[in-house]
Amino acid sequence: MEEVVYTILRTVVSILILMTCFLWFGKQINSHINLYNFAFSITLGSFIANMGFDLKLKFLPMLTAFLTLILLFFSFSLISSNNRIFRKWLSGRPTVIIDKGKILDCNMKKIRYTLDDLNQQLRELGIFDIIEVEFAILEVSGKLSVMKKTKYQNTTKQDFNPTIKNNDVTIPKELIMNGKMIEKNFNADYSNNWIINQLNQRNLELNDVQYAVISSTGTLFIDIYHDKLTSAIDLE
Repeated sequence: MEEVVYTILRTVVSILILMTCFLWFGKQINSHINLYNFAFSITLGSFIANMGFDLKLKFLPMLTAFLTLILLFFSFSLISSNNRIFRKWLSGRPTVIIDKGKILDCNMKKIRYTLDDLNQQLRELGIFDIIEVEFAILEVSGKLSVMKKTKYQNTTKQDFNPTIKNNDVTIPKELIMNGKMIEKNFNADYSNNWIINQLNQRNLELNDVQYAVISSTGTLFIDIYHDKLTSAIDLE
């Protein structure tokens, strides 16, 4: 009877600790489905199971190991939020599968991704004819993101105004992230001097910019660190 009560107490305490942790960073895990978070979630589950049911293991050492794991996850998250290189190493990078309607066999072989996998994920997105696809990117979560060719895209209000219609679409190019330029994405049209000129026109410094990207239709989007909102919406 004593063992039963002890097991119940261990289980209750373990679940409470787990729920507290997930209230703290659960949104981050759910929104960033990658190999690192997947492995972390499995490890957390193993710890909680052992803490709750394995009476051969002492509870306090298991709790110490569990909290150490939480601390490591928090530290890695903090570092990766401020370091793009570390973030890529930790979370992985998406892979382009189709570029301008052409299937990239070399990229598929690198990640051991087959044509059957591609066709299955396209069908799950409601695309049964691969000829409709302009770009396809396999995200680190394993999900396939697709941009259709212009003539296969759904009609929008913009399509009824030919003066603002733009049929030339490309993959968006990130030019600035976390106040640092992404040099590899610069080209003849979007150069270092061009983006500096765009910032000067907006009275902005490079350190002011959190994110700058050229959209699929060639429009420049800039987001700064301090948005100066007078009334921000809080959904918490």
